[in-house]
Amino acid sequence: MRTAFEAFGALVPGFDAPPVDDRDDEPRRARYRSIFISDLHLGTPGCQAGPLLDFLKSHPSDHLYLVGDIVDGWQLRKRWFWPQSHNDVVQKLLRRARKGCKVVYVPGNHDEFARQFGGHHFGGIEVMTEAVHVTATGQRLWIIHGDHFDGVVQCAKWLAHLGDTLYEFTLRLNRHLNVLRGRLGLPYWSLSAYLKQKVKKALNYVTDFEAAVAHEARRRGHQGVVCGHIHRAEMRSIGGVLYCNDGDWVESRTALVEHHDGRLELVEWRPAAETAGAGHRSLMEAAA
Repeated sequence: MRTAFEAFGALVPGFDAPPVDDRDDEPRRARYRSIFISDLHLGTPGCQAGPLLDFLKSHPSDHLYLVGDIVDGWQLRKRWFWPQSHNDVVQKLLRRARKGCKVVYVPGNHDEFARQFGGHHFGGIEVMTEAVHVTATGQRLWIIHGDHFDGVVQCAKWLAHLGDTLYEFTLRLNRHLNVLRGRLGLPYWSLSAYLKQKVKKALNYVTDFEAAVAHEARRRGHQGVVCGHIHRAEMRSIGGVLYCNDGDWVESRTALVEHHDGRLELVEWRPAAETAGAGHRSLMEAAA
């Protein structure tokens, strides 16, 4: 019988790949106390693996939370797509864990196959169905992917898969559009994010989702919640609970970070040339 590690490695290509050169890794002093990222969708052409690798290399941390949809099992079952850059991301995550960073993986709906391994460790990465992170100031943050608060995913999975197919089409169109924008010297722009902002029903869905997640976090006695799922980076107070969505690495290239003093901040990856060498720009910040 295969071990849990072998079974998971068979589902996630490169997870048990041999170590590679660590010389490009982070310095001893971590830039952040914690980083939260989700919705990488490894295994799809839309995954921005290159920018993600650059972000991880230049943003070391003591804790790293992978908040679901890291690998896109839905799309991999339809069509196999796994370039070397996606393998590099997996190896980078393994190196982070091996070099002392606490890496926690909370699977989502697109990588729900990993939920059966809750409580196991793989290459130093801990798999949990949900987690609680305590910030430097003692704030308790509930860590979930968020798909359990999505009525479409829970009640009409066929519709969720249809929406996923249409979403992939939009992303393909968006890639061609941004190639043209790049040739014209224009920055990256997300078509799907623009459409979400323009469709009233989509905005209502997002608002309902955020309120439901914050309500459940408050009911459980947490001061805040960190989730992903809807690909919309956001940080605001809802009913006295700090709601944080770390966004995605398909459209927005965003992450939630915790500074060593406990401050939480949403950051968006940008090439160093656009950010005076910082490699990111701040979207919003919450006081410690």
